[in-house]
Amino acid sequence: MEEQVILVDENDNQIGLMPKMEAHEKAILHRAFSVFVFNTKGELMLQQRAAHKYHSPLLWTNTCCSHQRDEETNLDAGKRRLQEEMGIKTNLKEVFSFVYKAAFDNGLTEHELDHVMVGSFEGVPDINLEEVENYKWMLLEDVKKDIEDKPEIYTAWFKIIFKESYQKLKNA
Repeated sequence: MEEQVILVDENDNQIGLMPKMEAHEKAILHRAFSVFVFNTKGELMLQQRAAHKYHSPLLWTNTCCSHQRDEETNLDAGKRRLQEEMGIKTNLKEVFSFVYKAAFDNGLTEHELDHVMVGSFEGVPDINLEEVENYKWMLLEDVKKDIEDKPEIYTAWFKIIFKESYQKLKNA
């Protein structure tokens, strides 16, 4: 069965469920999350999406992001997906949420109420090659400059989230 996303209103009240692809084809607002993992040097772990992903392959993005399952808390969803994609176990803290919309060349649209979470990790992740091609650590200031210089190597949602959250992430 296809993965379901949680449809929400602008106040994050659940109003239904829908298959993930259908929600992205119809640009329906749904709940999502984005995880930003930092090390003690203040560097953000970025992931490069796997080459076979159905959208944004090989583009760089935040540590991980996905959708909550029905009746799953935001933090539980973030921890689950962080483990599945990056092989990392860490505590997460939700710092804020916001709504964004990003259309892709393939006709799909992300229209999400995104819950942004932060965590910390030291060491080498055990990346899932089905999901992730590579990873790297970068200081926020370097990410900001790199997005300005080479926006085409980053996912559409990461550029939106990063712009929205730069100051909040620096203070998290």
